[in-house]
Amino acid sequence: MIEFFKHLLQEFELPLSNPVLIFSLILFIILLSPILLKKINIPGIIGLIISGVVIGPHGLNILAKNSAVDLFSTIGLLYIMFIAGLELDMNEFKANRNKSVLFGFFTFILPLSIGFPVCFYLLNYDFNASFLTASMFATHTLVAYPIVSKLGIAKNQAVAITVGGTILTDTAVLIILAVIMGSSQGNLNQAFWVKLIVSLAIFSAIMFLIIPRVAKWFFKKLESEKHAHYIFVLSVVFFAAFLAEVAGVEPIIGAFVAGLALNPLIPHSSALMNRIEFIGNSLFIPFFLISVGMLVDVSVILSGPTALIVAGTLSVVAIFGKWIAAFFTQIVFKYSRTERQLIFGLSSAHAAATLAVILVGFKAKILDENILNGTIILILITCIVASFATEKAAKKIAICEEEISHEDAEKDQILDEHILIPLAKTSAAAGLLDFALLIKDKKSSNPVTLLTIVPNNNQAEKNILKYRKAVDKFVIQASASEAKINTIARIDHNPASGIARTSKEIMSDIVIVGWPRKTGFIDKIFGENVDSIINNVDKNLFICRFQMNFIEEKRLVFVCPPFSERGIGFHLLLQKVTRLSQELSIPIVVYAEEKTYQTIQQIALNLKLNSKLGFKNISDWEDFEVISNDIKTTDLVVFNLSRKGSVSYQSIFDKLPQKFEKSFGDNNVILVYPQDDRKESAMDAYEDFTASPLTKSLEAIEQIGRGLGSILKKS
Repeated sequence: MIEFFKHLLQEFELPLSNPVLIFSLILFIILLSPILLKKINIPGIIGLIISGVVIGPHGLNILAKNSAVDLFSTIGLLYIMFIAGLELDMNEFKANRNKSVLFGFFTFILPLSIGFPVCFYLLNYDFNASFLTASMFATHTLVAYPIVSKLGIAKNQAVAITVGGTILTDTAVLIILAVIMGSSQGNLNQAFWVKLIVSLAIFSAIMFLIIPRVAKWFFKKLESEKHAHYIFVLSVVFFAAFLAEVAGVEPIIGAFVAGLALNPLIPHSSALMNRIEFIGNSLFIPFFLISVGMLVDVSVILSGPTALIVAGTLSVVAIFGKWIAAFFTQIVFKYSRTERQLIFGLSSAHAAATLAVILVGFKAKILDENILNGTIILILITCIVASFATEKAAKKIAICEEEISHEDAEKDQILDEHILIPLAKTSAAAGLLDFALLIKDKKSSNPVTLLTIVPNNNQAEKNILKYRKAVDKFVIQASASEAKINTIARIDHNPASGIARTSKEIMSDIVIVGWPRKTGFIDKIFGENVDSIINNVDKNLFICRFQMNFIEEKRLVFVCPPFSERGIGFHLLLQKVTRLSQELSIPIVVYAEEKTYQTIQQIALNLKLNSKLGFKNISDWEDFEVISNDIKTTDLVVFNLSRKGSVSYQSIFDKLPQKFEKSFGDNNVILVYPQDDRKESAMDAYEDFTASPLTKSLEAIEQIGRGLGSILKKS
């Protein structure tokens, strides 16, 4: 027993050396510090940094700054930059790249311009030391980015330009660092510049030309190996970080570029994205924040007035420089005060690049110990200021966006969204479920419902049990994306009626069905004519055929015939099309008449949809080749159709599915019948009464007329 206690005491000797004990301590800190500080309204990030100060070598010396801590903190830092690049809305970034460039210029040049005279004239450092320290003020680390991501405003324009500006300013500063180091070593010659430019060009070519092709091939070939996808992504991140280091810049640049390169291949609502964020936010990023705290030496403040003056001056200049950059950005782009505060919060934290610049300068004896110690205090102060500013602004913006979305929902009468997927064959269910999870409103509490209609015969009960066993794997598939799945099995003589009844019972907004496997729409699906489903299901109906993986898509072609925008379900359809383009990071091109396109633009403006719509004018809708000739195999085609009897119905589109089978055999195609805008009459109560013979006769006459017209034109 004495031996046991003696061994136990040895294990608890400070600093801790047992790796299991160290890891368990870190996990307890990650678990408890955010929970405890939340009670007093302090951001969890600050709790992790302060915990690092307490347990670090300059605090209670519980944990030494060893190679294991360095490894995990490096992983966490690279993870922050990678997620920032991965979550960037590429359509929004492309639309606002000029704003990102201008913000990057402001947040680089203003802190540098303020910092240099302060260091040179006030603190009396030489030119190289002053310029290097001033360039440190221009850097920033997205320490507060997890706050923005957690509150769901990562796609906000202010966030997009800040993230874009981060990579520009950090790259510029790290290039300045390389130049100053070359200058101090006497290597600043033509060969230095040629090597730097060539290495960066090779790095960019590998990341943006080779890596996306390899990733696309990997995801296609190993589509079922979901765990391998995460390992592959992690490998790409660290390989990119290594390549960046070889190219002469910091690894964080490589991690961010890896995020940009993989961005179009990883939809934001996918299971892979959920795994990446979950593991990063749970383990690696908190580890990095703790390691930042471990660098802080509070005793430096007590070591003498010089250290205190330097630390105070550096902190004030760093915070003021970033605030003035955010202020100029607000003035130029006419942002609100809250957006200015968000930009300031995200860009004011100094950690990774700052530390890299100062440590390299200190080791090269360009900077002295006072600058090093002052920078470490600066890291603590700016991280705390950034966390408070970001959380306060992000909460305001999140609340504001939620209120606007509620107002829009009330205006458009869109209730808590519910998606129904009727299954004929479970083989097609995986693609339909993936599509449903991409377009589903993340704020909706309703599950995605999988439905099967079983014929009422002697095998009905066996078929229900068989169905329930088959759909279990889809419940697991959805749970990886943290989506709820509900399964329903119904016995019904008529599948179309069963689907229609269920859609009304569960008050679904969207019904997603698979494409008929046989050619033509006159063939049967679910044992029933598809026309029956179109006419019976009075909901937003999506008929989908997915021939390839979504990562193959380059454009979203949205075909809108005349007056189709007048349907009561069109607003919801436009929201889904926009969400799909954002998830897949592909542009939207609207194929429509000029008047229809202008109406769609106005609707998008009213709904506050952040998407830039391309346009192709279609005037002759009877000439199908006008549309088909311009569409490539890498286009996702969404065709907005109408049911018979609706305002925008045109009989020329009745044969459309056969034409799609012939012309777009390799494309992913979605035919959409928005919620019905037909007016019910008293006759609708009598099921035996139907006007279909009369309608068919009129359509036949119309088709004969068109045929005669084309013959006369030819003659």
